[in-house]
Amino acid sequence: MIGVVIPAHNEEALLAACLSAVREAAMHPGLAGELVRVAVVLDGCTDFSGAIAHGFGVDTLAVNARNVGIARASGASHLLDAGARWLSFTDADSCVSSAWLVAQLSLGADAVCGSISVDDWSTHPPCVREYFRSHYMDADGHRHVHGANLGVSADAYLRAGGFPPLKCSEDVALVDRLIATGARIAWSAAPRVVTSARIEARAQGGFGDTLAQWATS
Repeated sequence: MIGVVIPAHNEEALLAACLSAVREAAMHPGLAGELVRVAVVLDGCTDFSGAIAHGFGVDTLAVNARNVGIARASGASHLLDAGARWLSFTDADSCVSSAWLVAQLSLGADAVCGSISVDDWSTHPPCVREYFRSHYMDADGHRHVHGANLGVSADAYLRAGGFPPLKCSEDVALVDRLIATGARIAWSAAPRVVTSARIEARAQGGFGDTLAQWATS
C-alpha cells in the first residue's frame, strides 16, 4: 500500500482540487492496482476543510498543533500503522500530476525530492516570477526540498526517525536525516507538482514567505 499525507490548515478553497489530483494519480495504470490510502491531517482547521476531505472518502486526522512537522509526522504514523510501504507527501494548496506516484516509485530510490512549478504569478510583481525562473532549477539533479513533492520508503523514513516537530523546514530536516542514515536520494524533476504562489502563507518561513522576500529584495 502507498500512503499519501496532506497537512491542511483552513484550506477549504484549494483542498478539493488537491484531492482530485491525488485521486487521479492513485488510479494511474502504472500502479497496477496497488492500493493508495490518503490521509488529510486537519491542523487547527476552523473552516470546511474537514467536510471536503470527508466528501472524498479519505482518512482524516485532527491535530491542533499549528505545526507542519507534527502534522506530517502524524499522517505518516497513521499510514505506516495501516501498512504503507511508501509515503508520499504533498500540500493542500498543490496539485500533483497524474503520474506523480508512478514517477516517484520508478526511480528506485529510498527517497525522492521533486521540484515544483507555480500555478499563477498574477499576485506578485514581475520581478518575483523572473527571479524564480532565473534561480530555480527545475531539472534532474536539482537540490530543492519541497514538502509538496516528497516521497520516501517506509523503511528509510523509520530509520531516519521521521519528521521533527518544526513549524517550517521540516522537509529539509527530514532529508538531512535521510542523508545521514545513508539513504539513496533521487533529486528528480520527473514527479510533477504545481503549487500555489499565494501571498497569504500558511507556514511562517515557508514558500509563501520566500516569495514575499523576493518581492522586496
